Formats: sequence, C-alpha cells, structure tokens
Amino acid sequence: MTTLTDANTVVQNRAMQYFASHERLWLFGYGSLIYKVDFPYLQRRPAGIRGWQRRFWQGSHDHRGTPTAPGRVVTLVASEGALCQGMAFEITPDVFEHLDHREKNGYLRVVVTLEFEEGPREEALVYIAGADNPAYLGPASEADIAAQISASVGPSGSNRDYLLQLAAALRALEAEDAHVFGLERALRKRE
Repeated sequence: MTTLTDANTVVQNRAMQYFASHERLWLFGYGSLIYKVDFPYLQRRPAGIRGWQRRFWQGSHDHRGTPTAPGRVVTLVASEGALCQGMAFEITPDVFEHLDHREKNGYLRVVVTLEFEEGPREEALVYIAGADNPAYLGPASEADIAAQISASVGPSGSNRDYLLQLAAALRALEAEDAHVFGLERALRKRE
C-alpha cells in the first residue's frame, strides 16, 4: 500500500533551483489550480502548453481520497501534438512553500513553455505526477475511473466535486478536453 510518506515530493521540489533567481515567474494550472486558487498571484491569463494532455491517472491519497481508498486527480502525460489548455498565474517564488505542500502527493516541478492567445511564449513551471511516483494509478476505462471518482472522498472533499468543478472551469475557459468531459458524462450516467 502506498503511504503519504512514499509519495511526498516536498523535499525534491524545494531542491529545484531553476527559478531561484527570478523575482516573478509563471505557473501553469491544469487541474484544481484553475478553480481553487488559494495562493497569491500577480496576474492570471488563460494559456496552454503543447505536447501534454490531462489525464485522471494520479491517485489522491491526501486530498480527494485516503491512503486505503485513493481518489483520482489529473496529471499530465506526454502526447505529441496535443494542447492542454488551462490557466497561467504570474507568481513570486515565495508561493512555492504553499504550492509544494499542496502538490506533494507525487507531483514534481517541471519547466514548460506557455502559449498565450496574445503575446510571446513564456517559460513556466508546472507540477506533474509521472508514472514513476508511488501514487500513480495509470489508465483505466472511463467507467472504472468514474466509479472510483464517485466513491472517493478525502480531506478536501469528494472526488466527484473535483471532476465536476474542473469540467465547469474548462467550459468557462472554452477549453476542449474529451477525457474530462467523457468522465463527467460517465459519472452523471452512474448517478
């Protein structure tokens, strides 16, 4: 069984010094960071990153599930030609203390290139939970993922709410995501 200690990435993320000399930097949010903004930021803008797609393949043992009954939350998986749309936040490095704790269950900081509708491309940081982390659940059928999401609840609330709030946030951004919207339909069909 995966423990929170096994999946905790706070120390690894705090060792990342790539943005240490920056006074400001961009953070890309593609999951709950789009709609649950509990950190200070200087500005936010819709943006996207190429070569990645959002997937409900990461286990949530600390927010939307428990160690014995994990929920499922999104991570990014590499996909040539894909565009993942989300929200970019301009932040200061002091926000990392909060974000590293929030994203501690298997997520590591990764440097990507943001694309805005208008303006130049910008280097940014994103938290990604790779297949090599202990909380990774991997692919499953839409029906199986929807069933797990429907049954899971953790300290941050129901996994169901996470999926539905993400789907609503993506619609507000006018972002297309067949995976998220397919899971939303499968969840509603179960209910």
